[in-house]
Amino acid sequence: MLKSDRLARRACATVLTYGLACVSVAGALLVTLLVRPDELVTPVFFLAIMLSAWFGGIGPGLLAALLATLAIDYCFLPPLYSLLFDPANVPHLLVFFLSAVLVSSWSAARKRAESLLRRARDEQEAKVQERTADLHQVNETLRERADLLDLTHDTVFVRDMRDVNTYWNRGAAERYGWQKEEAVGQVSHDLLRTIFPAPLEEINAELLGTGRWEGELVHTKRDGTQVVVASRWSLQRDEQGNPVAILETNNDITERKRAEEALQKAQTELAHVTRVTTLGELATSIAHEINQPLAAIVTNGSAGLRWLAGAAPHLDDAREALQCIIDDAQRASAIITRIRALLRKTATEKTWLDLSQLVREVVRLTQHEIVRQGVTLRVEVAADLPPVWGDRVQVQQVLLNLVLNAIEAMAGVAQGPRELVIQARPEAAGTVLVAVEDTGVGMAQEQLEAIFTAFYTTKAQGLGMGLAISRTIVEQHGGQLRAVPHDGPGATVQFTLRTAPEEGAGQGPKSTSGS
Repeated sequence: MLKSDRLARRACATVLTYGLACVSVAGALLVTLLVRPDELVTPVFFLAIMLSAWFGGIGPGLLAALLATLAIDYCFLPPLYSLLFDPANVPHLLVFFLSAVLVSSWSAARKRAESLLRRARDEQEAKVQERTADLHQVNETLRERADLLDLTHDTVFVRDMRDVNTYWNRGAAERYGWQKEEAVGQVSHDLLRTIFPAPLEEINAELLGTGRWEGELVHTKRDGTQVVVASRWSLQRDEQGNPVAILETNNDITERKRAEEALQKAQTELAHVTRVTTLGELATSIAHEINQPLAAIVTNGSAGLRWLAGAAPHLDDAREALQCIIDDAQRASAIITRIRALLRKTATEKTWLDLSQLVREVVRLTQHEIVRQGVTLRVEVAADLPPVWGDRVQVQQVLLNLVLNAIEAMAGVAQGPRELVIQARPEAAGTVLVAVEDTGVGMAQEQLEAIFTAFYTTKAQGLGMGLAISRTIVEQHGGQLRAVPHDGPGATVQFTLRTAPEEGAGQGPKSTSGS
């Protein structure tokens, strides 16, 4: 039934368009006969042909051209009122008919082009309206959700993909000091002078890839004070999957960070007191251990002198005293050797270490200090880095000491970048090189070896033991620790580790592949 209705409507439209062609030509003929019956007015016929092609298409236009040609031959060319024609008029009729066909084709093509253009414009406007409606719906949804979040005391705001604030809740106004009407429309990172733990490009890449990001940020309030916040970003997408907005939630952890810093400072001071106490106990232990053989040496020496000073020297007794002196001196030497072995802690638990994981652990341990000092960190660990043989705690202690020293070296840099680079890459002869590079105050040539000497320090509060202990640890692992100066600011301290254990100490890492 529906198909028959469509066919009927199509047939009706065809009849109307072709009927329009006939009526248009008839109207043109009637107008010409009424206005100028003795003169042919061809523009009127061309107008009828154009109207037929415009409203009906090429078919009705060609029909109108044919009918107009026949009407001109019948009414205006001799013999009049007859379809017979004089051969002399054939060129004129042929020119008129071809012109009529061209006019019909041009009119139909223009009508079709305008129709296509109108359809494309309508489709584009429909898509724009649909896109606008989607964005409006997304914004309305976000605004409704944000209105609910306005009840919380947490800091919540919404920003678009240009980081311009579109929503600012009551908690944000109370935390930072800017009211909603002042903050909306501002670039959030510029308004809060945000300090990021990593380059913003990397953070945005993770946000676009996973849809969320978490980390610690430093924000500056309206009164100029800084706050540390635990920040969570969530990416909002539309129905087509395009990112449209970012919801950021921040919790103030400034007091917690201050408590952590106070605890860390207390631990540092406690470690310093422990080291001083240990040195005092060590000095007392050495004095106690050495005092007995030294006293025996003095006693035996005095006795020997008395036996040699008599009128008849007691050579046997003097010889025995000298032997006792030698024995006591050897005993004192053994005590020193034992104490040195204790200090060196020769018994270590070495195993296979993943340096890339160890570097990540050190970065996590120092992340807060890196952010607090405004340092930019870059980690360059080779993908083909082999495992190394060593004691995990000791190697971590060495790398942690170098990183903290680099951060402290850049603390006094007032101008210029503060960049810290940690590198780990394979070296020749079965070793791995680990380097810590900074842009701090640098070192003079005479300091390159002196800094590894015990109790030598360039820091006002330093003990000068860190690098000395680090060199001892690295050398116990079969490597070398040295400093390299820069032509510009900063310095590099690097050390090597073996990729094979000492002979008889262990075997290589187990293979996970089948034989």
